[in-house]
Amino acid sequence: MTLPAWLSTFDLGVAAHFSAQIAALVRVLLRSDREPAVRAGWLVLIFTLPVAGIALYLLIGETRLNQRVARRQRDALNTLPRPAPGDPSRMAALDPAFRPAFARAASVNGFAVAQGPAITLLAEPEDQSAALIAAIEGARESVHLVTYIWLDDATGRAVAAALARAAGRGVAVRVLVDGLGGRSFIDTPGWRAMQAAGAQTAIAFPFHWWLLKLMSSRIDLRNHRKLVVIDGATAFIGSRNIADPEFRPKARYAPWIDVMLRIEGAPARQHQHIFAADWLTHTGETLAPLLGTPEAPEAPERPATAVAFATGPLLDNRGVPDTFLALIGAASESLTITTPYFVPGEAIATALRAAAIRGVRVRILLPRRNDSRFVGFASRSYYPALTEAGVEIHEHGPGLLHAKTLLADGRVALIGSANLDRRSFELNYENVVLAEDATLARDLAALQARWIAQSRRVDPEAVARWRWPRRLIDNLISILAPVL
Repeated sequence: MTLPAWLSTFDLGVAAHFSAQIAALVRVLLRSDREPAVRAGWLVLIFTLPVAGIALYLLIGETRLNQRVARRQRDALNTLPRPAPGDPSRMAALDPAFRPAFARAASVNGFAVAQGPAITLLAEPEDQSAALIAAIEGARESVHLVTYIWLDDATGRAVAAALARAAGRGVAVRVLVDGLGGRSFIDTPGWRAMQAAGAQTAIAFPFHWWLLKLMSSRIDLRNHRKLVVIDGATAFIGSRNIADPEFRPKARYAPWIDVMLRIEGAPARQHQHIFAADWLTHTGETLAPLLGTPEAPEAPERPATAVAFATGPLLDNRGVPDTFLALIGAASESLTITTPYFVPGEAIATALRAAAIRGVRVRILLPRRNDSRFVGFASRSYYPALTEAGVEIHEHGPGLLHAKTLLADGRVALIGSANLDRRSFELNYENVVLAEDATLARDLAALQARWIAQSRRVDPEAVARWRWPRRLIDNLISILAPVL
């Protein structure tokens, strides 16, 4: 019996698609850098979405860097001067319970646990802008800035004007902005004024011709860092982009609530190294001569013990989650975490539950209204198990709590650009500082308490009574969360 031609073609198509699925399955299973949950998520997509599942995997399933960028990043890692070895006594002075967390953070980039002046927490947006602009105005030698988002608003224009003035008086100004997050500011009058004044500008991962770039690399690998280094000795880091709190692109979630740190001394010089690696990666220019500054003589008061670390593709992409896990495991009294995007994965979720069960007061502050519906659904999938174990979940509003902070036992703080999600763990370029600093811890505890007062606690009994449609959508999204 002869089959119709269309049926034969159909059978060949089915066979070809099934073969492609098997090939994709083998590829997923052979990747050594994937957690079981990530593999499972991709297999669900590949076998439930005909054609689209395979296409998605080819586009975003693997961390593929542009080869030129990857080569420069390797050069940056191999050619820039290695950080000086640290004084072992500084690690020994730390609380023994938290030494493993500091050791893990220090291993990411090879930076030493260092001492410096007290770290200043800048909580109010007007204080953040004023302190940053004043530091730029006072710069004598260099200003190095990298940011994810730069908007053409009051803050964006004020910072650009300060940078242009600095460049105009002979300060070496170098500005690196992410091609996606900074696209609304590139080619504005403020951007051109900086260039005209002599500032060097560069784009990390340009976003033009993105369809063509899909063929050679992922287009969603972003430089998510937020840092400014003044004269190689003072650094500003945190969660705030160069933008007003009103954040016009997503104004209905405003105000965006962020924190910024002012760091001086040896921990600030570590951020100079982070910038130099990024600058070499995206411009080809080495700043190696700026990295050999010796540490200043010991001062009578050096109350901050800190280490910076920066992660990203081709770097240590387990640095952030491993440090989180070490801090959660070390906490014996309290643990307070704020993050706008909470999709922590099973390991961190289990550690949080275990901490609560052993008697640690664990509090997690999340936005009441998330600007990403997908993340909001995935975050809520963790609520039942966490609240059942005794973890307190507080939903903050009004505004979007965008600060990424952790305070353990009221003494050790972790602050930076990294969220508690896989994108920050594996895909984004992030920068974070881990510090044991009594002043910083006191100020952060007071700020977190204020945020909690503005929040409403999620009722564990109410969570247990959630209707099945809500649980269904939350849990469905959580299955796919590891792959996106």
